Amino acid sequence: MSKIGFIGLGTMGGPMAANLVKGGHCVKGFDIRSDFIKRHTDSGGLEANNCADAAKETEFLFTMLPTHQHLETAIFGEHGAYETLTKQTILIDMSTVNPFESDKIRQKLFNQGIIMIDAPIGRTSKEAKEGKSLLMVGASKTDLETVRPLFDLLGDTIVDCGGPGTGARMKIINNYMTTILNVLSAEALTLAASLGLETDTCLNVLNQTPAGKGHLSTTYPAKVLRGDLSPAFMIDLALKDLKIGNSLADELNIPLKLGEVATSAYIAAQDEGRGKQDWTAIYESLLTQSKLKT
Repeated sequence: MSKIGFIGLGTMGGPMAANLVKGGHCVKGFDIRSDFIKRHTDSGGLEANNCADAAKETEFLFTMLPTHQHLETAIFGEHGAYETLTKQTILIDMSTVNPFESDKIRQKLFNQGIIMIDAPIGRTSKEAKEGKSLLMVGASKTDLETVRPLFDLLGDTIVDCGGPGTGARMKIINNYMTTILNVLSAEALTLAASLGLETDTCLNVLNQTPAGKGHLSTTYPAKVLRGDLSPAFMIDLALKDLKIGNSLADELNIPLKLGEVATSAYIAAQDEGRGKQDWTAIYESLLTQSKLKT
C-alpha cells in the first residue's frame, strides 16, 4: 500500500482517486469544492485540509487541475504542496496544460530534487471511472516503471511518449486534432442535411472511408509516412472536390469555415508544385512551410 496525495477531485480526478483507493492505497485528497471531497471520503479516501496537507508524507502526489495557473498555485501558492513535498515524493501531473508552462514547473521542482512526471489522460470520464483511460506519460524509463503499478489502476493503455515533458505535448496534439475534427464532423453532417441526405446514410458511408476511419490509420501509413507521394488521389483532384463542397455550402448559405481554411492549404501545396502528388503530401507541404523539412 502506498501513501498517495491527490489534488483535484473533479470529473476526471475524482474517479481516478477512487480507483487508487480500490487498488488498496491510502489516498488523501483535496479539492476547493467540499462536495468533491465528500465524494472522495465516501469512496474510502481521506480528506486533506489543503494542498500542503495532501502532499505531506506521501510517496506519490497526483494533480488533476484545469489550467497551469491552478497547477502552479496548488504547488507553489499559499499552503501549496511545495511546503511539504520532499525528494522522496514523485509528483504526477495529469492536467491538460500548456507544455511550456509545465516545463517551467517541472524544472523548478527538479532544482530542489523533486521528480515530476507528466501523465495527462485520453478518453472520457466514463473510462476514468472504469479504470480504462489512456495515459500519455512523459517520464524517464526508471520513473515510469516506479509508477506503473499505480497507472495500471487508472488505465488500460499506458503510452511512453519519450521522456519528461512529452506527455503534456502529446495531450495537446491529441486535443488539437480531436476538437477540430469535432467541428469538421458537424460541418459535414450539416452540409449533408442541407442536401437532403439522411444522417444514418452518411454514417454508413463515412465510417467506411478515410473520412470516418481517419487518415492516420489509412492513407498516411500507406503513402506519405512511407515516403511515397505517387498519387492514389492527387492534390489537384482533392482541391477540385473541395471547391465543389464549398460552392454548395455558399449556395445553401452554410458557414463551412474549415472548408475555407483547407482550400488555402491545398492551394499552397499546388503552388509548391505538388498538384500531381498524393493528397497526403499536404503533410510534406506543411513541414516545408514550417521549415522542419527542406
